[in-house]
This record gives sequence, C-alpha cells and structure tokens, in this order.
Amino acid sequence: MIKEVLADADERMEKAVEAFRADLRTIRTGRATPALVERLMVDYYNVPTPLQQLATISVPEAQTLLIRPYSPSDIGTIEKAIAKSDLGLTPSNDGQQIRLTFPPLTEERRRELTRLVSKRAEEARVSIRNIRRDAIHDLRDLQKESMISEDELHRAEERVQEMTNNYIKQVDEIAREKDEEIMTV
Repeated sequence: MIKEVLADADERMEKAVEAFRADLRTIRTGRATPALVERLMVDYYNVPTPLQQLATISVPEAQTLLIRPYSPSDIGTIEKAIAKSDLGLTPSNDGQQIRLTFPPLTEERRRELTRLVSKRAEEARVSIRNIRRDAIHDLRDLQKESMISEDELHRAEERVQEMTNNYIKQVDEIAREKDEEIMTV
C-alpha cells in the first residue's frame, strides 16, 4: 500500500517537473529555437492545430526561424496565428515560407522574462507541494483504516518529504539555468 502511494506521488512529481521544463522551452532567450513556435495554435479549417503539425520549422541563423508550411495555401493562416500570438514578432512571408527575425532582447525584457521564469517555477513548486499533500493524506487514510502502523506512517511521510525536497531542488536548478540563459547577452 505504502509503495503504491509513494510510486504515484513520485510519478506525478516527475510529470510536474517535465511540464515545467516544457513550459520554459516556450520562453525566448535571445536565440531562435523551434520550441518557441512549435505549440503555437493555428486555426486550421476551424480546428486549433499546433504549428509543428502544419509546417517544418528550422533555424537557418541564430536570430531567425524559417517556417515552411507543408501546404502553401496555409501560409496566410500561419502568419495570422504568429501575428496574434504573444511572441511580439512580425512574420515576413515570401509566398513559400515565413521568416521570423528575433531582435536582441533589451535589459528590461530580460528582467521581465526572469520574473516570468520565477513565477512559473513557483507554480511548479506549488504543484509538487500539492502532490505531497495528497500523498500524505492518502497515507493517513491508510493509517486510520489500520492498514499501516503509526511508525510506518511516520517513515512514509518522511520519504514523501524527501521526494518533495528533491523535486523542488530540480525545479530550482532548472529555473536558475534558464535565468542564466536569458541574462546571457
């Protein structure tokens, strides 16, 4: 019983860290990367579709993304989706492909992005703490039903806390690396 609760909590905490990593990939750092636009939703025949399913995305230069739609007729809808997004970029279209040029980040924008990273890191920490709370609640329910002893409950709670500390440390490390990446000129 205890093993299942701990395994479930571990799996959920791992997923929370992975979701945080994926979330940070969408924050731009001054270099062009396909992850910035891959999940951008495009209105494809009235169905929201991720850009990566409609086009190939490449990085010909450090500050430029090149988007080649599989079907040239989709170029207009992709361009509109990019213009509406919060990327703050103006797409240039030559009829076959779309170029996105990333201007260098200003110091003010870098600080905004680091604040955003901090906010997302705190959301990830809260998510992990919520998983800890659920696991401890499940363990206490097992103890109330006399399925585990008080000593087993105490040891299991300590293991859940160790797991929580480990995953929060991972989130902090990932956030620190992203902050360094953002602040690097």
